[in-house]
Amino acid sequence: MQDTKKSAQYFIDLEEKHGAHNYHPLPVVLSKGKGVFVWDVNGKKYFDFLSAYSAVNQGHCHPHIWEAMQGQAQQLTLTSRAFYNDQLGLFEKHITELLGYDKVLPMNAGVEGGETAIKLAKKWAYLVKGVERDKARIVFAKNNFWGRTQAAVSASTDPTAYSDYGPFMPGYDLVPYNDLDALEKIISNKNVAAFMVEPIQGEAGVVVPSKGYLKGVRDLCTKYNVLFIADEVQTGLCRTGKMLCCDHENVKPDILILGKALSGGYIPISAVLADDEIMLCIQPGEHGSTYGGNPLAAVVGIAALEVLVNENLAENAQKIGELLRNKLRNIQNPIIKEVRGKGLLNAIVIDDDEESNTAWNICLKMAENGLLAKPTHGNIIRFAPPLVINENQICECVEIITKSFLNFNM
Repeated sequence: MQDTKKSAQYFIDLEEKHGAHNYHPLPVVLSKGKGVFVWDVNGKKYFDFLSAYSAVNQGHCHPHIWEAMQGQAQQLTLTSRAFYNDQLGLFEKHITELLGYDKVLPMNAGVEGGETAIKLAKKWAYLVKGVERDKARIVFAKNNFWGRTQAAVSASTDPTAYSDYGPFMPGYDLVPYNDLDALEKIISNKNVAAFMVEPIQGEAGVVVPSKGYLKGVRDLCTKYNVLFIADEVQTGLCRTGKMLCCDHENVKPDILILGKALSGGYIPISAVLADDEIMLCIQPGEHGSTYGGNPLAAVVGIAALEVLVNENLAENAQKIGELLRNKLRNIQNPIIKEVRGKGLLNAIVIDDDEESNTAWNICLKMAENGLLAKPTHGNIIRFAPPLVINENQICECVEIITKSFLNFNM
């Protein structure tokens, strides 16, 4: 049998030597995934409670998506958008009819979806709303996270995201999350094109807004003729117990951004959806991507959406998520300050300061016991398993979490 430490350390050392040091992973080297499980290079099995930041809602290596991808990969993978292909229109029809929008603009990474939404909003502001050229403003909620491009970090309030990257993009304004009064004050400005917000703030620590917040956002945006952009890259596609997190309050954003689970974790796919009045503001040559809308992505995207619907993963996320939160709240440990979430997007807040290593050390202990999760903002542990997880597995996972917390008290 291989020496565990040496085997894992070999791959860790390779990354340390030859890769940029822009991540700080848990010291676990994974080599296989199936459903709710992953295995490391030495064959140790873990429950995956991160789901690649919700990119594998359908579970690792889902066979339906794999079969679709494998078939198309032998046929045609990339044409660029210089030509039509026989798969893109099928994907566009499928996703727009499923989610109720006139048009979709496909991209690759989630952050590209955010960039696309902002460009669409500015075009609309100038061509439809009548904002004076170069005066359009985009409003964001504080503590947002939608990527790491220059545009994204310009909207950030997190010093680790924006420090030493200035000067920043102009035309951005920030308001407190979950504060409708503050939002109304700023979007009453005639130059505001859009308000972009996560229905639940994921990277900020699974921050769930007050009931009625999204409905209030919708009403205010309508009142002041401002576009409501919902960043559902992480919260969308059944993660929170509905197809979209906005569905919990029956609101329809003007622009919807999707990514991550749109491919079930196979290849990068993102999409921006809007109705004609907004989407047709962008004309040929004004925005695009070499890989965006490629035939392989189109086939994979349809298959990923089919799994979500056919396997009732929104309903499972709702049911199993309630079970998980109830069981986590029953853990008797004073170090647990709060359990919060919706569906299968949840978090435990540790009663310790963000600079401590307590949450990190708890995650190391959970990994030792067979469950993988990772802290965000120092003292918050996010729990987001694949949506195919069942009741028995959740109960087993709570036992692991409870056991792992035993070593940590106030």
